[in-house]
Amino acid sequence: MVIFPKAKINLGLRITWKRADGYHNIETIFYPVDLQDALEIVCARENAKQDVLEVTGIPVGGKPEDNLVIKSVKKFRDIHSFPFLRIHLHKAIPSGAGLGGGSSDAACILKVINRCFRFSLSPEELQVIALGLGSDCPFFIDCKPSFATGRGEILQPVASVLSGLHIVLVNPGISISTREAYENCIPRNPEKSLFQLIDLPIVMWKEMIVNDFEKFIFKKYPGIGSIKQSLYSAGALYSSMSGSGSAVYGIFQEKPEIKDTLKRNVIFEGVLE
Repeated sequence: MVIFPKAKINLGLRITWKRADGYHNIETIFYPVDLQDALEIVCARENAKQDVLEVTGIPVGGKPEDNLVIKSVKKFRDIHSFPFLRIHLHKAIPSGAGLGGGSSDAACILKVINRCFRFSLSPEELQVIALGLGSDCPFFIDCKPSFATGRGEILQPVASVLSGLHIVLVNPGISISTREAYENCIPRNPEKSLFQLIDLPIVMWKEMIVNDFEKFIFKKYPGIGSIKQSLYSAGALYSSMSGSGSAVYGIFQEKPEIKDTLKRNVIFEGVLE
């Protein structure tokens, strides 16, 4: 079976509290984007002694056993027994860009295993497993626009406010440490929740909907901030860094003309659902 894990962007991201367990409470809107990896699984031969993962496309580094896909399979195998798998992951979503590619891969293989072996776990049960793999993994089980709180695992559906608009997604190729990004943010409760702000006309978002990571990241990597300004100069209705970066997106009324200096780092353009 083949499945295509999607990327996500964050519409705003507020760090609201540092928890006693070391995690942070956040407030964000997760929104799916049709930049996709490809994930294929087949059952291994009868004498197989372990799962095998082959990764092509964008290099991800690390050992196969450290990949979230393999960790996801092992998590599921703690609950149900099923044959060892041969897995092919083709990466198109860059790592360390704030697009959730690894989390999406992990969540999607849970869905594939559940479907292939007819375990009939509910989406809510799959989300519980997914949370053990990463804070944003539960979102990718349903992968629909959602207001997220807690660590990012408490999800509430929101309207598809960007439906029909054009997105340009730019990756400067800088891998950002999520831990470092969190360590350099000061938690504070916003005056107005993103759940309310998301209903404002998009032309008002520029001053109202912010990503708390941008202040630190743009100071350390000025080129990332320049991408945001370039997207606004190209006519974006709204532009932001996604998650802890480094990818930056622009939302446009229609397909824009992008300068060649920026175009070489564009990894996705398309109409949002």
